[in-house]
Amino acid sequence: MTEISASLPEYSEYLKRFSTDQMIARLDDRQDGKLNAFEACCGRHIREGRGDVLALVHEDTQGVTHTLTYAELDQQSSHLAGWLLAQGLKEGDRVACMLPRSAALLVAVLATWRIGAVYQPLFTAFGPDAVDYRLGRADTKLVITDHANRFKFDGLSQCPPMLAVGGATPEHADDQDWQAALAHASMTSEPPRLEPGQPFLQMFTSGTVGKPKGVAVPLSAMTAFALYMELAIDLRSDDRFWNMADPGWAYGLYYAIAGPLLLGVTTHFCEAGFSAEGALDFMKRHRITNFAAAPTAYRLMKASGLFDDAHQTLELRAASSAGEPLNTEVVTWVERSLGCLVMDHYGQTETGMTCNNHHTLEHPKHVGGMGVPLPGYRLAILDAEYNELPPGEPGVLAVDIAKSPAHFFQGYTWQEKDPFVKGYYLTGDVVIRNQDGSFQFAGRDDDIITTAGYRVGPTDVENSVMTHPAVAESAAVGQPDDIRGEVIKSYIVLRDGYEASDALADEIRQQVRERLSTHAFPRVIEFVEELPKTPSGKIQRFKLRAQAAEQASHNK
Repeated sequence: MTEISASLPEYSEYLKRFSTDQMIARLDDRQDGKLNAFEACCGRHIREGRGDVLALVHEDTQGVTHTLTYAELDQQSSHLAGWLLAQGLKEGDRVACMLPRSAALLVAVLATWRIGAVYQPLFTAFGPDAVDYRLGRADTKLVITDHANRFKFDGLSQCPPMLAVGGATPEHADDQDWQAALAHASMTSEPPRLEPGQPFLQMFTSGTVGKPKGVAVPLSAMTAFALYMELAIDLRSDDRFWNMADPGWAYGLYYAIAGPLLLGVTTHFCEAGFSAEGALDFMKRHRITNFAAAPTAYRLMKASGLFDDAHQTLELRAASSAGEPLNTEVVTWVERSLGCLVMDHYGQTETGMTCNNHHTLEHPKHVGGMGVPLPGYRLAILDAEYNELPPGEPGVLAVDIAKSPAHFFQGYTWQEKDPFVKGYYLTGDVVIRNQDGSFQFAGRDDDIITTAGYRVGPTDVENSVMTHPAVAESAAVGQPDDIRGEVIKSYIVLRDGYEASDALADEIRQQVRERLSTHAFPRVIEFVEELPKTPSGKIQRFKLRAQAAEQASHNK
């Protein structure tokens, strides 16, 4: 990796003077020991006289640019908050939103926080099954969506009241109108001051067994979010920041919305779907200086050939990546073609980003490495008996909770799983600590599939495949892929009376795509006579993963 300037603060020296209390004090000008996410992300910037600063630059699918200052965000969220209160919504209620990356999305998030409610993201690619489970589990009180996504809420087992951008339609005559809500009288009361342990986000994370698990993110997480943006991302007040990740997921919501707003910086939304040409044009038009994306985006940009001389026209100062390790080829390409360093970062929905190659701190930086712990965290490697391992030995990465003042995860919302043991939070990822104190990803101790930066639990895919009448058994694994890192592969045993065919595979594939999600369907399907199992009947996915990897290598 390109040599870092010696002027950067040394990581070890920085830790000696570091205190999370300093960041907490910066995020809360009330200094009463309580928090409100709207106040931290918008209200205090207004009080500091920074209302004219752009909070958002949004480019819609037609290429038209819209902007929103912090003052405008304050005003519009106040009107919507007044409407929310008039509907009887209150502190702690879950408000879900399925909207494209737009100003309306940002206003909805801030208005939810303003009344002390909990924002619940819904990815626009989710199908009815994914939506139904999340709404029912969270007891969601209101859904905000638009006409393009409204049909995904039809036929659900339960559906909260709907607020529709574009208003009611003949098919959905009971929907409330977004514009009317924005014209409502402003919220007159002060945003409620809440305990730091109170939630402000209701996330869901996929696992290998059962349904997605709930993660209620507490207000105290804002400290870790801001630290990540400042130290790992190196977000500065004059940056034009674009995090390409979708805010329907943790990385996009935490670090394309909450993170930049906490620092009072401008965030950018590109509503159009990804293309290398579109990404290059967007970076040029908006003169992006600080960029974050999943490795898949970098690989697609590289493969396009369009970016090879981009450093001559781009103004990029820093680039970051999260979701899976970057390889040497991509890192070298970014530095040569984009003209800036790219830093790899590691985290989870549960914890936020905890281990990073920090743009602002001098420490050992290895290509493909995770970096060093975010200040405010102590990470350890544990063996099977939960003893800490020395450098060089692989084990499960864990957060030492007592020595991690920035750690905020309190456990799964509905106690779906206990991830804590002996004072540690277990990430489930297998990692090695190097002699120099940096960490290296070694693998997973579960079956999570990481495709295009999204973490997908195979159980969701398998259950959706099983709803097809032709399917007797199914197993889903990740198959190596040069662009997406992994693609989802389904091994399927058919019921008697059905024959394997490309047409049947397409039918199953399309059904999963429609019911579950456009990112969580099996791109590869193989029909088999039987699945490998243990004597107790458990599917041995590790054998299928090995088969998939071997087949992928043969296909190159």
